[in-house]
Amino acid sequence: MNRRHFFFGSLLAGTVPQAGYGSVPSLRALGYKPFYDKLRVAAIGCGGQGGVILNQAAQTEPIVALCDVDLDRAAPNLKRFEKLPLYRDFRVMLDKESKNIDAVTIAIPDFMHATVALACMQRGKHVYLEKPLTRTVWEARLLADAAVKYKVATQMGNQGYSHESHRVAAEILWSGEIGDVTEAHVSVTPGTHPTALQQPPPEESVPANLDWQAWLGNAPMRPFSSYYVPYNWRGFYDFGTGQIGNWATHTAGPVHHALMLGAPTSLECISQDGASKITFPNRAIIRLDFPARGAMPPVQVFYHDSARATDPDVYRVPGMENEVILPSPNNLSDKGRPMGGGRGGFGGGGFGGGGFGGGQRPPGVAGPKPPAGGQRMGPGGPGVKVFGGDRGGPQRGLLTGNGAVFIGTKGIMATCDRGEGVWLLPNSRWAEYKLPPQLLTRSPGHMADWIRACKGGDPSCSNFSISGPYAEWLALAAIAFRVPGKLQWDPKLLRFTNSVEANKHVRPVLRPGWELKL
Repeated sequence: MNRRHFFFGSLLAGTVPQAGYGSVPSLRALGYKPFYDKLRVAAIGCGGQGGVILNQAAQTEPIVALCDVDLDRAAPNLKRFEKLPLYRDFRVMLDKESKNIDAVTIAIPDFMHATVALACMQRGKHVYLEKPLTRTVWEARLLADAAVKYKVATQMGNQGYSHESHRVAAEILWSGEIGDVTEAHVSVTPGTHPTALQQPPPEESVPANLDWQAWLGNAPMRPFSSYYVPYNWRGFYDFGTGQIGNWATHTAGPVHHALMLGAPTSLECISQDGASKITFPNRAIIRLDFPARGAMPPVQVFYHDSARATDPDVYRVPGMENEVILPSPNNLSDKGRPMGGGRGGFGGGGFGGGGFGGGQRPPGVAGPKPPAGGQRMGPGGPGVKVFGGDRGGPQRGLLTGNGAVFIGTKGIMATCDRGEGVWLLPNSRWAEYKLPPQLLTRSPGHMADWIRACKGGDPSCSNFSISGPYAEWLALAAIAFRVPGKLQWDPKLLRFTNSVEANKHVRPVLRPGWELKL
């Protein structure tokens, strides 16, 4: 038996669950609560993506309570559920409604994810937490440990984990079709949040229907600015994770799963434009080095943040100068495979940024006027660039857009968006390719997957034991933006061995009274 076949056989023998799915003990066998007839769900964050997942849950389960700090952004959903109790402080809701709540959906800014999710789990509530799992490495480890301790069902909202193409990508790689993968590239488009700011945004009056103190939560106090709320917080180091949390959480999913990645040994920002101490840069490239994993050799993963075809260092896929690199979503229909239900494969609904209300800007607050040349101007004034309006279309041979490329010793595979599409390169190879046997179980939909777990079924596909390690290395990549040089990482000690400065960003800085304890 050769090494590849031995590895393939080990997957069938039950090692797949460690990377994401397969035959695992039921939650009931692990001590979880028995099946509910109906799952009583509360929502924390009801606008934007919060509204999306709230309405997904409401398709099959009763909604019993709502919480949001921005009443304007959440207004459509608050009106739909106007007879339900409404709270501005999640702690008050959990205290007063605890006996009526079985599970909670959470879609709020990244910096509050761990705080709110931990509070829910400590009260025995199942948790659906929108991506990214956390803002910092330490918080990701904390939530993974908490899910085990409190025996609750969990799910991170990286919806592509439930898609057919995501799972087919893993099965193709494990079959040996493209050989050993020693290099992978993850690309995301530019965001629409501010980048490269050199000064904090100016203070403004707090809108009447926004509770600014509640929005800040555990973060150090600062004046209100419309450049934070309801969406642009994503670009600020103190609040968000930039495009890493916004899109790389999706696009890197097939890479993490198929390559069975754990923690990197080192990482480095090898290219950056628009460095800033307060916001993410305009664009950057980060290299992460992962050790061998069983039969899989060491692999380098390159993260191309805000990649555009006009960038001088855009990644050119070897030998694919005449190929469109990323597949179209749901292209497996050409192979006679179900499309994963399209959006229904994720549990229905659309996607977008979560927050205490998503969206772009509060009603009545004007955004910055675009300067000449078509680039959006951030709050730092003239010359501050935000590359959200210059995404460009597919370019032959270039990795641009939201997707990933796997470079193997026998071939190349690419995935798109959240893992909704997969193919082999060149496309002529894909045209004649026959899909491998199914190894992984298929998902009923991302929300349905979690609800089933809450009711005692199999653990959800992106539960915190799975998404926690994934979120750790994504959070590490966010640190590389801020600290130059090659950083050596020790996952057991949860620290960098060669950088005092980088270690300052492993844990969050929290306001007194907001400390996190397992």
